[in-house]
Amino acid sequence: MGDARLRARRGFRQSTLTLADVAKEAGVSEITVSRVIRARGSVAEETRRRVQTAISKIGYVPNRIAGSLASAGSDLIGVIIPSLGNIVFPDVLRGLHDAISERGFRAVVSVTDYRLESERELVRSLLSWRPAALIVTGCEHEPDTRQMLVNAGLTIVEVMDADGEAIDIAIGMSHARAGRETAAFLLARGYRRFGYIGHDLARDLRACKRRETFTSTVREAGASFAGEVVTPGRSSVPSGRSALAELLTAHGDIDAVYFSNDDMAIGGVFHCMAEGIAIPDKLAIVGFNGLAMGQALPQPLTTILTPRFDIGFRAGLAVIARFDGLEVPRLTDVGFTLLPGATA
Repeated sequence: MGDARLRARRGFRQSTLTLADVAKEAGVSEITVSRVIRARGSVAEETRRRVQTAISKIGYVPNRIAGSLASAGSDLIGVIIPSLGNIVFPDVLRGLHDAISERGFRAVVSVTDYRLESERELVRSLLSWRPAALIVTGCEHEPDTRQMLVNAGLTIVEVMDADGEAIDIAIGMSHARAGRETAAFLLARGYRRFGYIGHDLARDLRACKRRETFTSTVREAGASFAGEVVTPGRSSVPSGRSALAELLTAHGDIDAVYFSNDDMAIGGVFHCMAEGIAIPDKLAIVGFNGLAMGQALPQPLTTILTPRFDIGFRAGLAVIARFDGLEVPRLTDVGFTLLPGATA
């Protein structure tokens, strides 16, 4: 089988960007571009900056695999996720593994810690090894990251979100709809004065979407969004507990709190248990993700169950389908399930 046909079977969308394209954009020779990329030889700092700017602008990624190996492609699938701090993304990885392992693919996993600038560098690094496919999290990326993905010449799967414009394939759920439906559920239960607790909304863009639609739905219904506490850094049970204490000190008349995820919400439950605050009679608590730990509480947590394993599994099947030359839907919204629980 010829190289072009083999690459097509492996899901590659042929990229045409070359050293010559970078050289033309930067106004230098191909040799100069090569020296900058390989960090070899003497290159003036101003010239180096021009080359690096051109690389970012057009989305060029150097190929670090030479000769026949590069043309044959790879059996590795690059995976970029925001965190391994709780079970959410390990569940996605389990689903992916179950889908791809019997076909001989292997996942290479990198973690961004919710930093888009880290995602950019990881995308550049993984693409330079010409994987069979690349799986990234969410539909929001820095402009030069998106350009690299568009020009990558291989299957790109964006997971966990269905609200943005897919680069190639997107498999996830609508976080905007999750926020609206959570607010509608609480409003139907008679709650009227709301608070929010989350973590670093500038990084966790999907939590930010949920917060925005939650608060807008509350206000459109004529209810009150009284206040919020957004903690820096990663989400955790302890940070959720301390954040609820802070929120109630400032807004003691809140009757329901929406947490960015179950970790934080479980911390809120622990604060209420320690302070003798009756749940849900005095205060309702709602999370997001449907973690088993939240459902094992004496009062199961009211939350939204996200199909994390299914998202990972479908992402793996999408890569395999492309490998087999089959059509794959551009967008798959897997939905979610609201778990009424006993905390709201």
